[in-house]
Amino acid sequence: MRFPALLSLLALVVQEAGAPSPQKLERKRREEQGFWKGSSYLLLHMGDYILSLDSYEENMDLSSSEELPEYEDRESKVKVTSLAPTSRVTSTWGTEASRTPSPNPTGTRPTETLTQGLPLFFVPASGLPTCLVCVCLASTVYCDDAELDSVPPLPQTTTYLYARFNRISHIRVEDFTGLTKLKRLDLSSNSISSIDDDALCQLHALQDLILPENQLAALPILPSGIRVLDVRMNQLQSSGIQAGAFQELEELQFLYLADNLLESIPGPLPLSLRVLYLQNNRIKAVHADAFCHPEEHRHTRQQLEDIRLDGNPVHLGLYPDAYFCLPRLPTGRFS
Repeated sequence: MRFPALLSLLALVVQEAGAPSPQKLERKRREEQGFWKGSSYLLLHMGDYILSLDSYEENMDLSSSEELPEYEDRESKVKVTSLAPTSRVTSTWGTEASRTPSPNPTGTRPTETLTQGLPLFFVPASGLPTCLVCVCLASTVYCDDAELDSVPPLPQTTTYLYARFNRISHIRVEDFTGLTKLKRLDLSSNSISSIDDDALCQLHALQDLILPENQLAALPILPSGIRVLDVRMNQLQSSGIQAGAFQELEELQFLYLADNLLESIPGPLPLSLRVLYLQNNRIKAVHADAFCHPEEHRHTRQQLEDIRLDGNPVHLGLYPDAYFCLPRLPTGRFS
């Protein structure tokens, strides 16, 4: 009887050693719940847990995925309790935005912003300021090849005006009103056929008047301080130049009248004259008083060194008394 009792006792000992107690089972269950529900990683004990591929569908039930809320739903459920700190990018953008002026802070026209610091004078044909149609550099205005039909309104500080290669056909009195500082006026290669008589005489500071390649048949009253007059390649006629038109121009030094329709040498000429170009006209004779005073044989004109009469139907050799006061003979046909 002792042997069966010993076996029963041994089986009881093995059972006690192999089977976990109820307390151990309860502690293990709590640890597993703490892994899934708790926030501390101290309860993470994987033990001998093995995820079997055979039981994957049992452990992950994808059929219930439809019950998960959409992203928008989760976004709407977030409760904002405080303002997020301002990021560096946002701060930088705000700083730059505060420094950047508004495109039109004072309600001015965009053209006024582009021409800030320059007087605004609008070209009638285009409605744009002169200094946008032309180029304004200090006191010089360049309006070359700007498709202008008339002289544009100019700043009163304009000293030099270049408006070449345009379609200007007429010069009005009001075109240069108030331009008391204008020294050089270059209107080459336009279609100017007429100039108001008083349009230029008001320009008391004008020194250079450049008008070649136009259609002028007559000259207006010229300012007294002019030094250079260039009206080559026009349609000037002798009747279009008033008697004594050049005599009172005591500062005139260069007179270019070539390639016109003149039939005689305009005179009297001022004593200040140095260069006279009359080539390619219709001059047929040279009057005795054209260059020299007939009664003052001792008088000489040392400054008038360059006279050109070539290209005219005149025989200069027929008028020897017309050149006695000149330092050199005119250029032209003598034989």
